[in-house]
Amino acid sequence: MEKTAELQKTKWAIDPMHSEVEFKIKHLMISTVTGSFKKFSGTISNPSEDFNHGDIQFTMDVNSISTNQEGRDKHLKTADFFDAEKYPEINFKSTSFKKVSEHNFTLIGNLTIKNITKSVEVKVEFGGIAKDSQGNLKAGFEVTGKINRKEFGLTSNSLTDAGGMVLGEEVTILANVQVTKEKDS
Repeated sequence: MEKTAELQKTKWAIDPMHSEVEFKIKHLMISTVTGSFKKFSGTISNPSEDFNHGDIQFTMDVNSISTNQEGRDKHLKTADFFDAEKYPEINFKSTSFKKVSEHNFTLIGNLTIKNITKSVEVKVEFGGIAKDSQGNLKAGFEVTGKINRKEFGLTSNSLTDAGGMVLGEEVTILANVQVTKEKDS
């Protein structure tokens, strides 16, 4: 019976041309620095037309990190932060995706950064479904949430001359994701 239910699930894949993954963190505790991951992939497998209880998997390529500052990007890839050579991917797998109102969901899942896995909860706003000019069925989502970077081993932090923190601990995650329904679904 479980195999039958699995066959009935609709499968969607992220359209990287129409999606973006960004993060924000405080610098010197007075301003915000924004960055993004340029390479990522993911899927949604959902048992219902409204995505309620869907299964979500997402992967980001750490080497694609961009803050528009080459030196900073190189530093973020070192062992001081993401250690991209040893841990080239950030992975997410949902454990719960529940509709809380007409266009809003709560997404809970396991986020793995530097081989450290923690449960995280984010908010998801469903933007709707539409067909593109080629007749492909698309769905859009906006994901927002926060994590503590130190919980994932991103602990490097120099102090200013006055003893203040250079980087905040809280990282805001923002993702605008468009997915395409797979033809076999």
